[in-house]
Amino acid sequence: MAASSQRNPSAHLQRRDLPGRPPQDGYGVYIYPNSFFRYEGEWKGGKTHGRGKLLFKDGSYYEGEFVHGEITGEGRRLWAASGNTYSGQFVLGEPQGHGVLQYRAGGRYEGAFHHGMREGHGCLVDQDGQVYQGWFHGDKRHGHGQMAFQNGDKYHGDWVRDQRQGHGVLQGADGSTYEGQWHSNVFSGLGTMAHCSGVVYRGMWINGHPVAQATRMVVLGPEVMHVAHGSSFTLSIELQQDDGKVAESEDGRLLSISAGVRHVQLAAHSEVSFFRVDQGSREAPIQTPFGFECITYPLLGPTSGSPEPRAAPDSADTDSPPPKGDREVAPASDTLCGQGDAASDLPAGGRALPHPENCRVERGRAQFVDLCLGPPPPGYHPVPFLDGRHKASRRPRGGLGPGRRMPTMPGPAAGSRPDEAAEAEPVTAAFPGEYVIVIRDVTTPPFLGRTLPTAFKHLRVSAKAAGPQPRVTGEGPKAPV
Repeated sequence: MAASSQRNPSAHLQRRDLPGRPPQDGYGVYIYPNSFFRYEGEWKGGKTHGRGKLLFKDGSYYEGEFVHGEITGEGRRLWAASGNTYSGQFVLGEPQGHGVLQYRAGGRYEGAFHHGMREGHGCLVDQDGQVYQGWFHGDKRHGHGQMAFQNGDKYHGDWVRDQRQGHGVLQGADGSTYEGQWHSNVFSGLGTMAHCSGVVYRGMWINGHPVAQATRMVVLGPEVMHVAHGSSFTLSIELQQDDGKVAESEDGRLLSISAGVRHVQLAAHSEVSFFRVDQGSREAPIQTPFGFECITYPLLGPTSGSPEPRAAPDSADTDSPPPKGDREVAPASDTLCGQGDAASDLPAGGRALPHPENCRVERGRAQFVDLCLGPPPPGYHPVPFLDGRHKASRRPRGGLGPGRRMPTMPGPAAGSRPDEAAEAEPVTAAFPGEYVIVIRDVTTPPFLGRTLPTAFKHLRVSAKAAGPQPRVTGEGPKAPV
């Protein structure tokens, strides 16, 4: 026996852990031959098994469970190159199952992993604090999910490879909402936007822009609209696309209406040469597309609770004064028709007159009903022509006739005028002449950041009554200017 032991002196050492070999069982430390890995932890049968820590030469490490030499189970992993850390489940050295990935740059992901990538349902918070909750595929947002953006917008719908694509709903921080189709992160396809201004667009979108959006406003009717002296009139407006089609996909734009009078009148259409304006009443002239400038002029709307303004009689060729009831525009009620400030236009009698109310567009169309040009406001002094062409007996109601004076200042209220002022009959309507109606897009805030260009209508008030104007519903014949 002794001789046998002397012939094989290393037999006893082979049954123990030899230097340079991994431990067999229990706890031990081992540096791998390539010196890149160092393990400290539990062993079983010469393999890492149980709890342990595997350190990498670049500073990365894994600490957690090992099964038969593989990283499998619960653990924590640090990648030195990126600074990211992962805590959760591992399978064969890769994050798989449920876990939390913390990004060095900020943000974190908590949810399902597969082969080291985000896969399945999870919650991602990026470095800006934006939050996505939904499905992932191939490490990207993919499937149905919802996201809260840094600017306050919220989206819930379909995603394809980190982009909003398919059907989704965007709720803007400003109160606007879009619901419809998406492609490459922008509105694309059929969709509806309810804008915070009240505008609603329903239709096609391409690259984030509405296909059938209005680009201009058009006032229907002849090029020059003729209105009899003292008559009311109605204006129809269309919102049109570039190709001239009505933008029926749009609802809710807010339009305002106002008027101007031609600064220098033409003798062929008026007995007034121009309006002299007091220093305190001067405003910047209105530029028009008709080759002349205007100054602002009162435009009246229907008075709440009062009858519609009456049309002028069949003939105005008379020197007799009009009936007393026709000398004043119907007084305004306590509730004025308008969305702006309280009415401030004062006729010669000193009574407040109602402004036309702003109008909302429906399916690309709007209408202002029963409008009327009022008398000249205080501070506006009509100056008559000095030639003899207007000495004929044709004297319209409120026109310039013998014994009539131009209104200069508003007189006392009706019934309190002194006797010596009785001869100055108050002007109750606009003088015959040339006027301009101005339509403005006052939608606030502007729909998609764009306000439609202002629209104009050339209006000519004639001295001879021509009966009530029909309500314009389409393009009519164009009259010479």
